[in-house]
Amino acid sequence: MTRRRLRPDEIALWKQVADRTQRLTRDGGSPPLPRPSPVEARPRPEKLRPEKLRPEKPVIDPFELGARAVPARPGHLLQPALAERLGSAPVQMDRKTFARMTRGKLAPEGRIDLHGMTLDRAHPVLTRFILSAQASGKRLVLVITGKGRRGQDDGPIPVPKGILRHQVPQWLSSPPLAQAVLQIVPAHVSHGGEGAYYVYLRRGR
Repeated sequence: MTRRRLRPDEIALWKQVADRTQRLTRDGGSPPLPRPSPVEARPRPEKLRPEKLRPEKPVIDPFELGARAVPARPGHLLQPALAERLGSAPVQMDRKTFARMTRGKLAPEGRIDLHGMTLDRAHPVLTRFILSAQASGKRLVLVITGKGRRGQDDGPIPVPKGILRHQVPQWLSSPPLAQAVLQIVPAHVSHGGEGAYYVYLRRGR
């Protein structure tokens, strides 16, 4: 019986089978598996000490208490305080006479009481009184305004306590009374204190 030669497709199939088979050793066992490559030794993680686990203290810049505080805004005043405004005014009269007047040592030669009047009524009354006193040769007169009481203040413009007491110095420093008035100071307590003014008049021409 003659052997048949393998066809090309049979030869290709045999090679595939041969490639998938494993060669046996003489004792019939499988060849030893390759040893794995040695693994490099890794250092163990360092255990953190308790003091290293504590958070670091934040760095605080030095500061002074109240250094960044916003200054309080001044109150709503129509004008500075009367005592400050009149006290800073230069002395226009004789200084010895001025000192006696502020201590209440000079007796007023005339007086007018505006207490309780409205602004519209008090202005012309004060104007007539001052011009008449100057024309008659008087030098020191007393203008009584009262300390005033604060009423309801619901308007957009704040009204200070004693509006008449605040308004009279402005009238006396404005025309037509400015040409007749030489000095304005709060009266001594014996003549009304904060509720009255000494008005020292110029000599009439």
